[in-house]
Amino acid sequence: MAILQVALDLVNAHRAIQIAKEAIEGGADWLEAGTPLIKCEGLEIVRMLKKFRKKVVADMKTMDVGSLEVEVASKAGADVICILGVASNETIREGIKAAKRYGTEIMIDLMGVKDAPERAKEVEKMGADYVCIHVSIDEQMTGEKPFEMVKEVSKAVSIPIAVAGGINSETAPLALKNGAEIVIVGGAIIKAENVTEATRKIKEAIEKRISVETELFKKYGKEEIHKAFQKVSTSNICDAMHNRGAMRDIFPLKKGYHMVGKALTVKTMDGDWAKSVEAIDAAKKGNVLVINAGEGKQAVWGELATWSAIKKGLAGVVIDGGVRDSQEIIKTDMPVFAKKIVPEAGEAKGYGEIGCEIICGGQRVRNGDWIIGDDNGVVVVPKEEAQEIANRALNVHERENRIREEIKRGSSLGKVLMLEKWEKV
Repeated sequence: MAILQVALDLVNAHRAIQIAKEAIEGGADWLEAGTPLIKCEGLEIVRMLKKFRKKVVADMKTMDVGSLEVEVASKAGADVICILGVASNETIREGIKAAKRYGTEIMIDLMGVKDAPERAKEVEKMGADYVCIHVSIDEQMTGEKPFEMVKEVSKAVSIPIAVAGGINSETAPLALKNGAEIVIVGGAIIKAENVTEATRKIKEAIEKRISVETELFKKYGKEEIHKAFQKVSTSNICDAMHNRGAMRDIFPLKKGYHMVGKALTVKTMDGDWAKSVEAIDAAKKGNVLVINAGEGKQAVWGELATWSAIKKGLAGVVIDGGVRDSQEIIKTDMPVFAKKIVPEAGEAKGYGEIGCEIICGGQRVRNGDWIIGDDNGVVVVPKEEAQEIANRALNVHERENRIREEIKRGSSLGKVLMLEKWEKV
């Protein structure tokens, strides 16, 4: 029978214990003390989880001193201890020997192993109890998935295979179909507003071996980047980019916009609106015009340009410069962001360029970069990072949903995050 293992990749014990309790109510079989949790709370968290009388996995990610790390984890109450497959044979053998001495089991995590099937065969011969196909969280953000590797490894070994890497109720059955027996789920459970219901849904998908639809906790592919950015705020994106990408002194003409599209860049002079208007015809449907127009003493954009942009199907306009006719533009509901609102227009002289690299709001923008705007402002995401940043922003959004739920239950942000504990010394 397939096993649902819940990976508690958190940093505070009180949150891990509460989520573990809710996950058990939803049908979780095994509880995993994730690596961040063990690093932050020590092996005491294993002792705490063991009180639930469930099988406890200590994700030590051991790379050295295999015997000692397995010994201390076993004494703390762990039933299964994880050693990295990239560790030396000596480390793995010593860990396996210690596990036999203390009556525990060893799971070899094949994350980062170049030839996973071959390494799986080697560790099985050494006496490992399980192997784990693991796509790391950072790799998940770029769209990596573990399922094909599960199929290859399942042909190479006879011991049970665990699989981890962005799995949810839609993808869990695929993991089983490809040969996994232990399905490890982290984010889709620990970030859920209702952990019990999320766990129950995944457990149902595992038991019935059918995909159960979910809109939450997906990792989006290249063709779905627009959809992903529509789900998150510019604040989520800035967090995902480590506070990069935000344009300065660029504001929405009104509240309520959520603009998403690829940039078509325009460089012009203050008041010279020719290239801004010509760019509308050069643009593709769904583009965002991003215009560098000098100090903004005279407008390079107004109502008539806005109507042309609407007819072309543009997603919005961002102007590091001046815009006019704001009261009429607002009525159209076309997302327009600008540095200044002024009454005076310049002349269509034609200086400048369409499609070149520009600076807008202090940020470098190139054709094809993603532009997202809302009430908080505008963010630019480099096109080569778009898939990863979209998924990381969703990850931020989901974490915040869970924290919000804990606050609503009567806690506070300071208590949920234990801020005093984590203040820099």
